[in-house]
Amino acid sequence: MLIGLQDVTFEFGARTIVRDATWHLNPGERIGLIGYNGTGKSTLLKVLVGEYTPSAGSVVKSKETTIGYLHQDLLSFDTNNNITQVAMEAFEKVMALQKEQHELEKLLEAKEDEKLLNRYMDVLHEIDLLDGYNVQHKAEEVLHGLGFSDTDLVRPYKEFSGGWRMRVLLAKMILQQPDVLLLDEPTNHLDLPSIEWLEKYLLNYKGSVVIVSHDKFFLDKMVNKIVELYQQELHIYVGNYSYYETEKEVRVEMQKRAYENQQDFIRQQERFIERFKAKASKAAQAQSVQKRLDKIDRIEDVEIERPNMRINFSVGKEPGKIICTLKNVSKSFGDLQILKNASGEIERGDKIALIGANGKGKSTLLRIVAGTEPIEGERIWGHNVAESFYAQHQLESLGLNNTLIEEMNSSRAGKTELEYRSLLGAFLFGGDDVDKRIKILSGGEKARVALAKVIVSKANFLMLDEPTNHLDIHSVELLVEALNKYEGSIILVSHDRYFISKAANKIWEIVDGKIKEFKGTYHEWVEWKERMAARAIEEAPKKEEKEKEKSKPAPVAPQPQAKQGNAPINKELQKLQKTFQQLEEKIAAKKAEKEKLEAALGNPDTYSDPKKFQDTEKSYKAVGAELEQMNVQYEELFEQIMALDR
Repeated sequence: MLIGLQDVTFEFGARTIVRDATWHLNPGERIGLIGYNGTGKSTLLKVLVGEYTPSAGSVVKSKETTIGYLHQDLLSFDTNNNITQVAMEAFEKVMALQKEQHELEKLLEAKEDEKLLNRYMDVLHEIDLLDGYNVQHKAEEVLHGLGFSDTDLVRPYKEFSGGWRMRVLLAKMILQQPDVLLLDEPTNHLDLPSIEWLEKYLLNYKGSVVIVSHDKFFLDKMVNKIVELYQQELHIYVGNYSYYETEKEVRVEMQKRAYENQQDFIRQQERFIERFKAKASKAAQAQSVQKRLDKIDRIEDVEIERPNMRINFSVGKEPGKIICTLKNVSKSFGDLQILKNASGEIERGDKIALIGANGKGKSTLLRIVAGTEPIEGERIWGHNVAESFYAQHQLESLGLNNTLIEEMNSSRAGKTELEYRSLLGAFLFGGDDVDKRIKILSGGEKARVALAKVIVSKANFLMLDEPTNHLDIHSVELLVEALNKYEGSIILVSHDRYFISKAANKIWEIVDGKIKEFKGTYHEWVEWKERMAARAIEEAPKKEEKEKEKSKPAPVAPQPQAKQGNAPINKELQKLQKTFQQLEEKIAAKKAEKEKLEAALGNPDTYSDPKKFQDTEKSYKAVGAELEQMNVQYEELFEQIMALDR
């Protein structure tokens, strides 16, 4: 066991987060910690790391266990160092040794000293043992995986926004390689390519991982155990999120059936007692039955309790067939070209997901559609369009000093205070909650207020920038359900693959400054991309061969020769046979290389090192492509030899 809770009760003020909870985290486990918004998942992580002390019970931890904890509060950290230097702080011992190395070099330059020289050699040896000469390469590799470019690596940490800073701190934590990684909503700060990279990395991570996340796809790929914080208790399921969903229903159904069976039994026994307790011949038996009934362990009735938001988007008026048209739109930020003569059209009924890596311009394109971003080119608004924009950063869209009621009034929807209170109640804000100020709300609560403002607008066109951030899994499902019923049009940016797959019927991707449209769902788009990638790998050798054929000089028409003039043909045949023999040897060598790489890919040690795995996989694909090309040449040569050797 690395760390765990033993009979822990934790109370936050008058509120109990967890009662009599026992949970042990073992080596190799990847755990998804789930629960509805407000149940205390993040608080439980703070209990685990010792930031909060349990009211009862204890947190047990091995002395050697090291912990990395990624959470929102880390954003208060600031420094003038560049992001590579921040990430390299993970190698604390190596940094200290390298500092000592430089100091010793200066001293040895000034004077020769055998003791100093011996210490200098020891320091070099220690650095070598710790693989210290590769720490910068390791840091850069992880930062690249999390979406940073080469030019970003030397930029000061303080220049980056909150989401990008969190990536740097995640990189540092990964490089530290603690025994236990605690990650609180890590995918909130990542785009799709970075999430996919993190999945691959963590699947091969030697330590244990606990993840709080609302991303069902991420949890399904990542975890082998689910711990649910529900009704102040921890419920443990061995499997991924999909297994948990199925198993929970089975558990609830079994308990409900057991409860009903026990209730039937109790009613039968009570009828027997009532009937015979006054009858002398049966009184003793009735008393015996009563005693057994008093001692029985009562099974509790069970219902899945969940805080249900009543999300119901309504449309005030119907727009024309075209919502928005973009014509020859160009947009740059300094040297960074986002769009170049790009065009696109949003039609009534479209539910478009804008996807791609961070920095490609998804949020910029969303603002262009909204008309809040200056551009070159045309943005043509459709007839009768009533839009509503849900902003990614809640601080940009909400008045921090407003109460919830004042914030709803600012939407100018013309509702009464009673109607606003009713709507806020549907979003789980009851009683005095409506008089709270926005600035004291949690991220999830702010998200719910912003969603309530979108709903009250009765817009027929919604622009949603990361609407699922800070929502729990159940709330995301409710939002998907509401958007599927919504009769208006939508364009959205999200990194939540489950949400995109359920909410969108079209995909927009920014490629080389153009808007590429795919008419279909996210799953269909992924399958199409995979087919295109596979086809490109298959066609690469053929394409290369065609290019070689083009570059060859035009064949000279053969001149008729006398029978005795067979010498030129024999020479050509000999030349082809020699080339054929050399090619056979190359193919044999390449096959041996492929078999060696296959053996490496079958070795579990390869997967423990992400860099080694990526390089081996890349080499294997390249060797396969080369071998395929050689086989094509082999067949062509064989046919030429057969034609001449008649």
